[in-house]
Amino acid sequence: MDKYFIIAIGGTGMRCLESFVHLCAIGMYDNKEIDILTLDTDQANGNKGRVERLIDNYNNIKTCSETKKGGIPKSDTFFSAKLNLHCFFTDYTTGKGNTFKALTSTQNLSQEDQDENKDLADLFLDKDTVQQFNLEHGYRAQTHLGSMLMYHGILDATREYAKNKDKAKTQDQNLATFIQKLVQAGEEAKVFVFGSVFGGTGASSIPIIPIALRDAGEILTNNTLDLKAVRFGSTLLTEYFTFTSVDKKQLDSDKIVASSDFFAINSQAALQFYQDDETIKTSYRMLYHIGWPLKHIKFDDNKEKGKVVTGGGEQQNDCHIVELLCACAAYDFFHIEDDKLPAQAEYLYRTIDFSSGTLDFKPSDFMEDDGEKFVRKLRNFFIFAHIILSKHGAANVKVDGIAPLLDFLVNKKYEEYIGYDNSINATQREEIDNYLRSFAYCLDNDGTIKRGWLYQIYNSVKSTGVSKFLFPSEVFNENWGELQKNDPCKIFQEKKSTGFFSSDGRKEYEDVIEELHQGNEEGDFKEKFIQTVCRAIDKTIQ
Repeated sequence: MDKYFIIAIGGTGMRCLESFVHLCAIGMYDNKEIDILTLDTDQANGNKGRVERLIDNYNNIKTCSETKKGGIPKSDTFFSAKLNLHCFFTDYTTGKGNTFKALTSTQNLSQEDQDENKDLADLFLDKDTVQQFNLEHGYRAQTHLGSMLMYHGILDATREYAKNKDKAKTQDQNLATFIQKLVQAGEEAKVFVFGSVFGGTGASSIPIIPIALRDAGEILTNNTLDLKAVRFGSTLLTEYFTFTSVDKKQLDSDKIVASSDFFAINSQAALQFYQDDETIKTSYRMLYHIGWPLKHIKFDDNKEKGKVVTGGGEQQNDCHIVELLCACAAYDFFHIEDDKLPAQAEYLYRTIDFSSGTLDFKPSDFMEDDGEKFVRKLRNFFIFAHIILSKHGAANVKVDGIAPLLDFLVNKKYEEYIGYDNSINATQREEIDNYLRSFAYCLDNDGTIKRGWLYQIYNSVKSTGVSKFLFPSEVFNENWGELQKNDPCKIFQEKKSTGFFSSDGRKEYEDVIEELHQGNEEGDFKEKFIQTVCRAIDKTIQ
């Protein structure tokens, strides 16, 4: 059986991973255990922290009294896949090695070797800018520097772990565990890499990841990772957002700051490299070229005019539909049969119908064979979110949305829910509420809707002014009062006129409630409850 591995690199890679985790939550990876490595130079990156908290929340939901944290793989339910998270970052925060110049001066080399290396570095890397900028926030579109540093960062961390496992840094232990699992999986391993090709960390790392993992695996296990046996796939995600141009004051201070003005030419150069480079072509099997042809989203996290956020906790950009398409590319790669995989890199792309002047997304645009399945499962989980967040008020972070639903079932004399407090406590209920808020929406401090992942995805489409996205616009309502009044099930269904005095034929929230008797599901109360909700919505809403 294939074993799945995901590597997310840089801020864009983290947002692609966010979409991937939500695909797992809606139930697209039944009975699968997936190892995930987050890889960055920026420990404090806001998008990195957000997706790592999301996975931790996911794993808390899957944890039950009978299993270790993260639970076990399941099927026909929400949160069906088991996710193992490994967090690694190259540590440039010590101050002793946070620039290229500082890093190279810490090596134990003779003066002659130091002089020779300096001359070589000065030939390829500008000594006043590229060699001087702070590496803590990534490689800032300097891919010629970033590829070298990321490769050596992975190998250096591996060597440190191999020297003394007990005293190794946590991030180095995480990297070593991921690599050991990958080596152990051998020819059963499928590895998919998320990252962009127009920026810094992702663009720097994608080309060297297979080679770095192979060489690190040999250090750890004395076994060579066979790159012809292990199947690698990746996104080639080109530019889709912009941000404010940096002012002279910040440029003088930071030395190098990525500029979105150069993203298009960065993408062009990267794609030429990926097409021609022999190492890329022999290391990867499938490369998914994903881009955005319409208006680019503008990321301005810091409201200070002219200030560009280069990284850190402030870098928490909204999600975009191209990141969901990247997650769907991973799904495609994982489900390709071995005999249909090429021996070396094949470059894939897909276009969306724009003949009418509207970018009209269809289920098959996301997944070739499982598009209808994807949309159905996404709809079911979205209905679950609306039930808890609007019908039972949990969009307000102070409200427990699961308890009112369970109380309602108790009042209907559903005996299996009586005394539920002993089976699913307040903390466990809050974990489910929090995940649904991250997935859909919550209330901000001023009472307005704060968009979660799916609302952000929809907004990235809506903001172009010419695009449509899968569901009726009513399901993305941002008026809290109207959300509370809407039936969370009926708004997903087309109206069916069945006569002057009859209903419109759509199933209602009450119809789902009637299906919430627990059946023969295995597991503790929480697992049974989640699976029962999943099956009830799927059975009721057609």
